[in-house]
Amino acid sequence: MTRSPPFSFAATHEPKPLLFDPAKLDGLSEKLIRSHWENNYGGSVKALNAVKQRLAAALGDPDLPPFIYNDLKREHLMRTGSVVLHELYFSNLGGGDKMDAGLRKALSDTFGSAETWEQEFRRMGAGLGGGSGWVTFGYNLHSGLLENYWQWDHLHAPAATLPLLVMDMYEHSYQMDFGAAAPAYVDAFFRNIHWAVVAERLDKALKARALWTAERGR
Repeated sequence: MTRSPPFSFAATHEPKPLLFDPAKLDGLSEKLIRSHWENNYGGSVKALNAVKQRLAAALGDPDLPPFIYNDLKREHLMRTGSVVLHELYFSNLGGGDKMDAGLRKALSDTFGSAETWEQEFRRMGAGLGGGSGWVTFGYNLHSGLLENYWQWDHLHAPAATLPLLVMDMYEHSYQMDFGAAAPAYVDAFFRNIHWAVVAERLDKALKARALWTAERGR
């Protein structure tokens, strides 16, 4: 009798649909967004499922060397990061709304002003231009800090941090529209941030922080 693999190894990931009309973004073309969603994000979803299948098969092979298994686990880490970050990225686009007062106050309390936060976030994006990586504005459950984080790839993320705003800085996210002009893409990204989504993520993160600190008795 064939036994189904444990849920952790199930290759059942599916692309999440875009929650906005890509033809209506300001300065980001429909062609760019659809290519990014279908090819890069969609490719990562397919790759993650393929890795899960390989892991399920490898788990039952007692003769497989651990270092070979860990090659699969590294790929698992990378593909998981790509899928999650892309889903967060696309879901914080499509707005064009204004930052609400609560989020602006949180940024002012932490960074001195919302403008200072934005200056740092933009500078980090410009610094990743021509290469690869992500800029993530996150809430650290351990420290209770709101911070901007530099991520070179999909594998390395700040510990105990919930992403609130994610900007893809891999060239595939902007080259079709902007060529090498990464700062122009960052400008367009800011015009299309769905600030209500960012504020909602922060609200959930603050609630999670209360549970995190209560569990640690602090």
